[in-house]
Amino acid sequence: MNISASLSRPAAPAAVFLARHGLADAPLERLRSDASPRSYCRLTGESKLLMEDRTDPVGYAAFIRLARHLKSLGLSAPRVYGSDPAVGLALIEDFGVNTYGALLATGHDETPLYRLAIDALVHLHSHARACEVTVPAYDLDILLEEISRFSHWLVPEIDPGLDVESFDVCFRAIWRKALAPLADAPRALVLRDFHIDNLMLLEDRRGPAACGLLDFQDGVIGAAEYDLASLLQDARRDLAPGLEQAMLERYLTMIPASSGSPEDILARYHLLAAQRHTRLMGQFVRLMRRDGKPGYLGFMPRVANQMQTALKAAGLLAVTDYLDARLPGWRDAGRRLATLS
Repeated sequence: MNISASLSRPAAPAAVFLARHGLADAPLERLRSDASPRSYCRLTGESKLLMEDRTDPVGYAAFIRLARHLKSLGLSAPRVYGSDPAVGLALIEDFGVNTYGALLATGHDETPLYRLAIDALVHLHSHARACEVTVPAYDLDILLEEISRFSHWLVPEIDPGLDVESFDVCFRAIWRKALAPLADAPRALVLRDFHIDNLMLLEDRRGPAACGLLDFQDGVIGAAEYDLASLLQDARRDLAPGLEQAMLERYLTMIPASSGSPEDILARYHLLAAQRHTRLMGQFVRLMRRDGKPGYLGFMPRVANQMQTALKAAGLLAVTDYLDARLPGWRDAGRRLATLS
């Protein structure tokens, strides 16, 4: 969710839902939407938000389920005061306006914010009950389907004459081999969008609970390092020099030995970062072409550089060799596509 955009009055059935909770007269302030199908209104003076999602009942149910689960683990997901799945409405806790993104934009020191986020991840990845929730598995098939977004959306932008299907078959085969080691990774609850726009500083709370969590409805069971990569290799901003390494060292120092050796954790981190950046290269084009949201293309130059760096760090020479041979110009695609944002 984002900052407020306008004042609004609820239409039925939202008005009925709010009246049921004694909030019929509460002023509403609509918040700007992001890439998700959900919308939010702030109930002025009530410390509550009205969440609406009528298009994705699975995602709605997952949000409610995971919000309650994360709170039971001692983390700060919004409290759910009431819900009506039949109409896709929920009344949830309002964490305010101090997203990491907003704070960093006004000059807040990034180091304590990232330390807090790392501590929240360690708490999540260390908790014995973290995986005791019904969410999909983030397995090889899903990871490969995400890789195909690069093929089906970015490839035609770079080379419209290339046979996308034949490209994708070979591309997936290379990635299938590369991702195979993840089958042996310890399982963790992965929130998937663990980045500055979905994290909040809650100054009235202590420890990992001071890190407010948003937009976790796409949570899955998979390799923990995915969220680590989402945080430390964010499409939205560059970290200060040395901060990524410092936060990796903090995580490695705090995470239990059951999560694996530092070498194994870092290998998965670089591999999943490469997978994530590859997906986003296609995802951002899809947001433009399919969903009419070109703004994400502004992140493409950074993501393109991150992808190349992560592929090298993960030792995925087979991927870069294939792209250089079949898709010349892929390295410059981010800069060119950013002009369309």
